[in-house]
Amino acid sequence: MRKFPVAVTAALVAVGLLTAPTTSAAGPPPPTESSAAPATAEFQKVTLNASPGEPIDLAVLPDGRVLHTTRDGRVWLHDPATRLNTLAAELDVYTHDEEGLQSIAVDPGFDGRDNRWVYLFHAPPLDTPVDDPSTPGVNEGAAPDVGTDEDWERFAGVTRLSRFELVGNTLDLSTEQAILDVEADRGICCHVGGDIVFDSVGNLYLSTGDDTNPHASGGYVPIDERPERNPSYDAQRTSANTDDLRGKVLRITVGEDGSYTIPEGNLFAPGTEGARPEIYLMGLRNPFRMEIDPVTDDLYVADYSPDARTPSPTRGPNGHGKWFVARAAGNHGWPYCITPSMPYHHWDFATGTDRGAFDCDAPVNTSPRNTGLTELPPVEQPEVWYPNNVSPLFPGLGSGGIGPMAGPAYAFDPATTRGRAPVAWPEHYDGVPLFYEFTRNYLKGFHLAGDGMPGSGGVPGGIEAIEDVVPGMPFSAPIDMEFGPDGALYVLEYGRGYFQENPDAELSRIDYIGPGGNHTPIPVVSADVTRGEEPLTVSFSSAGTTDPDGDRLRHEWDFDSDGRIDSRAANPVHTYTEPGVHTATLKVTDIGGRHRGKSASAEIDITVGANGAPVVTFLRPTPELDFAFGDTVEYEVEVTDDQPVDCARVTVTYILGHDDHGHPMSTASGCTGSFVTTVPEGHDVEEDNLRAVFVASYTDPGLNGLPPLTGSAEVVLLPTG
Repeated sequence: MRKFPVAVTAALVAVGLLTAPTTSAAGPPPPTESSAAPATAEFQKVTLNASPGEPIDLAVLPDGRVLHTTRDGRVWLHDPATRLNTLAAELDVYTHDEEGLQSIAVDPGFDGRDNRWVYLFHAPPLDTPVDDPSTPGVNEGAAPDVGTDEDWERFAGVTRLSRFELVGNTLDLSTEQAILDVEADRGICCHVGGDIVFDSVGNLYLSTGDDTNPHASGGYVPIDERPERNPSYDAQRTSANTDDLRGKVLRITVGEDGSYTIPEGNLFAPGTEGARPEIYLMGLRNPFRMEIDPVTDDLYVADYSPDARTPSPTRGPNGHGKWFVARAAGNHGWPYCITPSMPYHHWDFATGTDRGAFDCDAPVNTSPRNTGLTELPPVEQPEVWYPNNVSPLFPGLGSGGIGPMAGPAYAFDPATTRGRAPVAWPEHYDGVPLFYEFTRNYLKGFHLAGDGMPGSGGVPGGIEAIEDVVPGMPFSAPIDMEFGPDGALYVLEYGRGYFQENPDAELSRIDYIGPGGNHTPIPVVSADVTRGEEPLTVSFSSAGTTDPDGDRLRHEWDFDSDGRIDSRAANPVHTYTEPGVHTATLKVTDIGGRHRGKSASAEIDITVGANGAPVVTFLRPTPELDFAFGDTVEYEVEVTDDQPVDCARVTVTYILGHDDHGHPMSTASGCTGSFVTTVPEGHDVEEDNLRAVFVASYTDPGLNGLPPLTGSAEVVLLPTG
């Protein structure tokens, strides 16, 4: 029920939400009573999976099932009918620094019968070097900073777009159709993620990061052209290279056999020498999230920025996150410009001198690593650009870290508001693209100016107003969200922590229940024992389970994730006779409210058999270590387990921690070793809350029919000098 244009400015002024000035002389029509934003109390956040691993991306199927990925290669499936979370697939992936399994998407023609395609963007292991745990003083899996072409070639890899068939609740890996490989320089950080969306005619859009290390450029642009330097320090070879698929949004049409063709309207026509026809948008740094408006086909893209907090007369502007609407192919500037009027400078890393500001109207790529066109299209204007501090144009975005995420635009359908227990969002959000911040933990609505009408900063078609959406609802590093077929918003949160499953990570659904609406119950599950040899008798409890409206509840227990109800008692007892890790699920359903039938679930794992989870401990370093960035930090990890410990199964990752997120800099294997910590150029160590984080994990081989179990430990070093 889309209405054009969105006319909400006066209403938002009335409720104190207008944050971006508008320059038009004529105001919008007077607001109606219904144009006020719904209160947060009219929404409810319902947990679907409280143990999602290290979550990266989600996709909602047409039947309401939800898929989500973890970086270590797992695909989880949440079934709303049973409330079970089951493992749909586990891919073997390369996981050095930020790589692994990234995005997931469902084919627009998915019907579960003739079309069962699910798309994944992942890093296959290939023959990339990995660390040898028998040489603790050398990390063979880390690409050197300085070397030769032969050194770099050993770490040449790809991130692959493939699709697989979903058969029942299982992703059949044998059905893989490999569609497209994107180049990757492995063994060194950063920006290798991507996102997948489809437009209304079935074209596939894939966003890709610039695959460039930003940590030796003072927080400004990494364009180090020195021949002995690892190519990963020069973003010109990727984002500004018309012959490279990184730092782009690609647009293709996938055929029945997994091959693809090029739709009309991409940035370079097929056959253009030195240019890849797959490129739709170029000049992007880390476009981690993008979305397609389901009605207009507008493409919403958010792009991360470098970290410099202050502008430099010889290096260029400070870091600015961006959000923009793409209705046509174009160049969005990186690493030369933030906006058409905010150029970076051509810094010569060999001589340490400034060679002048780049020309945003006619950028030129003269890097010796450029394999494409030299003369590039002019830089496009974003709708939103904002720094760490409060932006005078967009004060409603606040201050803090810069982690922009392009959220979905809601397409209101009255049909989703009918039925026994509707959860669909209200018409107020129809056509409003959402924006969320990974580092600032909020959700906003961007109201766009009408066609030709200037928004903030006088930008035609820019932002007319920014609205707080569910203000006060807690979020912990939201990493993906999309609206489901039921009209509810599904949200994946990474949690506060570093490259492991964080305690506050979760998959959830945000329902609209309206004023005084019926809430979903909140289940709590516990057990008197969670581990032991068979036969193991377990007393389960639902103590703490509540319904916010005080309605009667129905309890349904599934002790072994087979989809069958094993007990309807509130506090049942069950005896396990088969070894294994059994997930017991409690589903509670509201049976006494005005809108009956709302349900939720909670889970608990019961390990039956002789295998116990390993316990991992850092013997060194300890948090008390006198530490400064640039130090070589030695580590020693102790693992205790009920099986013989193999140190070759220990992995340790060094992460440059920055507020509540971080960049994995290197990964090593073995119980002992060392890392040379990164010197974070361009950061104020105290102001940016920087720390060195070390995460150790150990996975045993399994025992007596039990699956492998994993233990982990973390040490955070605060700089003292």
